Amino acid sequence: MNRVTAETANKSLDFSSLLVPIPGLIVASRQRTIAYDHSRATTLIANALPHCLELAAKFGGPLPHLPEISCTVVSRRTMARIHREFLGIRGATDVITFPYGELILCAEIAAERASEFGLDVTSEIALYGIHGLLHLAGVDDLNEADSTVMNREQNRLLALSKKSCNNFARKD
Repeated sequence: MNRVTAETANKSLDFSSLLVPIPGLIVASRQRTIAYDHSRATTLIANALPHCLELAAKFGGPLPHLPEISCTVVSRRTMARIHREFLGIRGATDVITFPYGELILCAEIAAERASEFGLDVTSEIALYGIHGLLHLAGVDDLNEADSTVMNREQNRLLALSKKSCNNFARKD
C-alpha cells in the first residue's frame, strides 16, 4: 500500500493556484495474479489528482470535498463480486468509482487490454485510476459526447503524469 500526500504528489509541478486542499491518496493491491509496478502506478495516479481537482471546478464533482481517495487493485473475481453486489451487474469491469472516494481497479482486465491501447500494464492500471478520479471530478461517460471528453481527458492526464515522472526522474 502506498500513501501519497500533498507534499509527495507533484513535486515537480506547481499547483499553488488551487483553492482546495489536495486529498490524500492511498493505493493498495489486493490481487496476486498480475505483476505491475505498484509504486509507478501510484505516482501516475497522484500526478493526475491536482489536474482532476481543477476539472472538478468545471464539472462539479465531489472530488474537492473528499479528504482522501482510496484506490484498490483487485482480481477479476473480486471485481465481478463488487460489480454484482453494488451495481447489480454480472461480470467484471475495468474500474468502479464510488462517490465517497473509493476506486476499484481490475488488474486482470488491465493486463488484457493494455496492449490493445499500446500501454504497459502499469500505465493501464494508472489510466483506470485516472478514469475514476475524473468521475469524482464530475466527468461522465454515459453517452458518446461525454465518453469523448472522458477519453480525451484521461489520455491527456496520463501523458502529463508520465511526463511529470520523467521530468522528476531527470532532476534527481
